[in-house]
Amino acid sequence: MSSLTMALRLSPFMSRGTSEAGHNLRESGLPILAFGTVTALLLTVAGGSQIFWSWTDDLAGTYQALAVVAVVLLIIPLLTLGASAARLAARRRDDRLASLRLLGASSGTVVWMTVIESTALAAVGAVAGAGLYACIAPFLGLIQFRGHAIGGYAWLSVPSILACIVAVCVLAAASAALGLRKVVVTPLGVRTRQAADGAHWVRGLVAAAVVITGVVAMGMLSSFGAFLVIVAVMGGCFGLALLALNLMGPWILRLRASSQLKRAKGPEQLLAARTVLESPKESWRQVGGVAMTSFVGVFVGVGMAVADTMGGSASGETTLLVRDINTGVMITLLGSFLMVACSAGVNQTAAVLDRASMLVALDRVGMPRRLMVAARVRAVMSPLFLVAGISAAAAAALVLPLTGAAVLTKPVVLLTVVGVFAAGFLLVRLAVAAGTARISQVLARPERYASMDS
Repeated sequence: MSSLTMALRLSPFMSRGTSEAGHNLRESGLPILAFGTVTALLLTVAGGSQIFWSWTDDLAGTYQALAVVAVVLLIIPLLTLGASAARLAARRRDDRLASLRLLGASSGTVVWMTVIESTALAAVGAVAGAGLYACIAPFLGLIQFRGHAIGGYAWLSVPSILACIVAVCVLAAASAALGLRKVVVTPLGVRTRQAADGAHWVRGLVAAAVVITGVVAMGMLSSFGAFLVIVAVMGGCFGLALLALNLMGPWILRLRASSQLKRAKGPEQLLAARTVLESPKESWRQVGGVAMTSFVGVFVGVGMAVADTMGGSASGETTLLVRDINTGVMITLLGSFLMVACSAGVNQTAAVLDRASMLVALDRVGMPRRLMVAARVRAVMSPLFLVAGISAAAAAALVLPLTGAAVLTKPVVLLTVVGVFAAGFLLVRLAVAAGTARISQVLARPERYASMDS
């Protein structure tokens, strides 16, 4: 019997009836929502920024450099969210796929089944996101730069839209395939919940090296000469710093959770620390959005401070540039908040669903639901200050060679950063509240989730 035939005959085992299929369909809505948001924001960012490359006058270079910074600050977190959505699409099937492996299905069958399904979810979300972009584009065209509305420049060409949809699908397929390594290699460990998700100290070392290299490169911008090289170095430094934060984040959370575990004085503290240590990478995905927004917030504050400094000039072009800088930083900040809202909502709900069987087991041994909720809130909210602070410090270190300490310490910068922190924390707290509300739903139907480990 071929592996594919075996997989088809085992489809009742994978679906567990009509009720389970409906449950899986509702869970599929989470990655579809994330993919849709990612696609819509990617298309919106690309459409809104393409007008800057149509200018060729003396100020065009300034606008293009600012556009590169804004695009990098938004696209890197969006790609990270897309990768998280792809992992979420595959993660819910780890148990069933591991069971297929134990029953004799080949590695190739398991990989292809999941890659195809994850890509299909990504395609549905990407097409929906493209439709959302089509609804947004007319309003995007009303935004003014240099005294004129963007207009038709807000619309991307059909090939560009199709390329974005394909890129999102490729990202989903690659992330799903990479996420299946543990299923293919150690199906028994996955099935028995013994697959460890560590975060090595090398992550912190690499991230620190990247940030330090970025600071040095930013201090040498004037020596690069060619404008395109300067823009490329700036964009590369900001983008790599964001990727470095994503790399270092799980390691930081693991260190902090290990320390909290040793000092835990109550059951909710113990459970919260254990939750983070069980999967530092998953815990990072739940708070990483705030880190990205804090990073962006520093640049927004600096942009507002620079615009305020330039505002005293009587030049008409300078007045337009100041206005456009303020417009750009507000759009960047809005896009960042949309990203963190989607990331927090999807990841918080997914985290509860992933731990559903454990929640059922804790409920059966007598743990109060209030304690489960308190541990969940503490596991997410406790590291936020540390995460946001490290992210903001990395952004400030990159900006320092360009602006100097005087700009970074201006009230507008500090107030902007504090405001971004507060808004980011509020979004995550609301997402945690929505996620913990699912705990009661899980415990109301324990047989559905308890069977997942049987």
